[in-house]
Amino acid sequence: MTNEYIPLRKDVPASDKWDLSKIYASDADWETALNDVPRLTAALSAYKGRLAESPETLLAALKADEALGRQIEDVYHYASLLHSADQGDSSAQEKENRAIMALTQVEAALSFYTPEIIAIPDEKIDAWLKGEAFAPYRVYIKKIRHLKPYTLSEKEERILALQKESGQTAENAFSLLNNVDLNFGTIAVDGVDKPLTQSTWSTFMQNHDRDIRKKTYTQFYGTFESHANTLAALYAGSVNNDVFVARARGYKSSLEAALYQDKVSPAVYRNLIDTVHKNLDTLHRYYALRKRVLGLSELRHYDVYVPLVASVHQKTSYEEAVEIVRNALAPLGKEYTDTLCGGLLGGWCDRYENKGKRSGAFSSGCYRGYPYILLNYKDDSIRDVYTMAHEGGHSMHSWYSVHNNPYPCYSYTIFEAEVASTFNEELVFEYLLKEAKAKGNRELVLYLLSMRSSDILATLYRQTMFAEYELKAHEAVENGQPLSTDVLRSIYRTLLEQYFGPDTRFESNSDMEGLRIPHFYSAFYVYKYATGISASLALAKRVTQGGAAEREDYFKFLKSGGSRYPMESLRMAGVNMESAEPVQAALDTFRELLEQLEEGLK
Repeated sequence: MTNEYIPLRKDVPASDKWDLSKIYASDADWETALNDVPRLTAALSAYKGRLAESPETLLAALKADEALGRQIEDVYHYASLLHSADQGDSSAQEKENRAIMALTQVEAALSFYTPEIIAIPDEKIDAWLKGEAFAPYRVYIKKIRHLKPYTLSEKEERILALQKESGQTAENAFSLLNNVDLNFGTIAVDGVDKPLTQSTWSTFMQNHDRDIRKKTYTQFYGTFESHANTLAALYAGSVNNDVFVARARGYKSSLEAALYQDKVSPAVYRNLIDTVHKNLDTLHRYYALRKRVLGLSELRHYDVYVPLVASVHQKTSYEEAVEIVRNALAPLGKEYTDTLCGGLLGGWCDRYENKGKRSGAFSSGCYRGYPYILLNYKDDSIRDVYTMAHEGGHSMHSWYSVHNNPYPCYSYTIFEAEVASTFNEELVFEYLLKEAKAKGNRELVLYLLSMRSSDILATLYRQTMFAEYELKAHEAVENGQPLSTDVLRSIYRTLLEQYFGPDTRFESNSDMEGLRIPHFYSAFYVYKYATGISASLALAKRVTQGGAAEREDYFKFLKSGGSRYPMESLRMAGVNMESAEPVQAALDTFRELLEQLEEGLK
């Protein structure tokens, strides 16, 4: 047998890497910038106790805050991207740790800042903000003052700032264990020993050979189960820290603490779960169809990801994927597609897997440099084309935000981000489906319908299940129940059985899935995927079936950045997420896809 080669980071061609020189030309320049952070911190600290003196003093402090903010953002961003590209690189790991330490020290030194702004009487600061010089900072200050009910004294804020670094220990330890230390071995496919990694897992699970899927599943989750107690302790530590911070600030719950800053009501979160529960019968129907089409006497958990249409196989090179994205997103105009595709072929994207590279994909932008994209692109998985479009949606959202807003209010929320990304996925699906129908390729049509229904399932149903797991875990701690390994696995197994329904059977270690999801370490994050796709499906239909006005509404949303709260920016785009209607409409879209599949696969 031969082995498939995954290169070391140093052996990856520069053309396949992102160009971080747009942030810093060299590590030496990064070092200089990091060393300058204390000076910029001192410049802002000089205004301590003086922010309420006069509008001129406050304005000067805001400018000092902006200079410091931009510097520390660049410093951390550069180090974080280096570390993501090779988590086994001790130098990159050290840089990120130093950046985090610097950020922690900044936050501790500036613990006075937010409380002082909040303490300025409303009438006084409202009058000051009317001045034209304050225009770039109005939204920024209003968002700070929104946090007034949960902002503590200067001394208490300093304590919480100092605690932040240690509070990330569980997440950091999990990341190293998950991405660097765990060895999942290899899987033999057609006489070739292929590495089983976080990145290749999904490819193996889509293999039509059931024995390969079963071996992959057993080997993968067996590795996690051998560390079950450690993984459970790490996640419990993360949840306990969330609950501590929420209680320290006076929130009613960790859920409220996570949502309050964005002005999102906990009812939005709970309504999502409730609406999905009302539609679980459709999901169970999907798994019943899968069981029938695959010809199985019982559907196992390792059978739920393989494509239902076995006869369609195709490879798509990275460059071909870029052109698919270009054509699919044409309804958004030439500026959009030229900018995105130029970035994908230029220095925005880190394209392929290398040893030590963070698994999955993400988009990460700051005010300077490119809106970078990390991929682990595989040419034998068409889902990676969707991933490219998805992360490209994030990056173009960042691009428009940076080019249409001052620094203090360019950064949009994660709640909004998931709309721009899944919007692009929907346009890619519609484009590929139209092309397949035009060519009379019935098998490809069914393949695309199968894949799209699977993707909506993964984004809407599955992320809601994840969101419910997070909620149950946090509520357990808030109700006084410690999160032992058995408790966490029991919660997750119950949800698996509820969501997958009576046609799916699980292994004894299937519930280890609840202890391997990186996003759980960013509490109450994953629900935004589900609300995001609900909004994006509505907006994609609105833009593609509408005219110039509807498209312009969508671009207003992309350009708004952080100048509005997410519910407001989405209403401006044409969708109301405080209603259950977009979620139900998205679930109806899934049902319609399922009906087409049932008809086509009779």
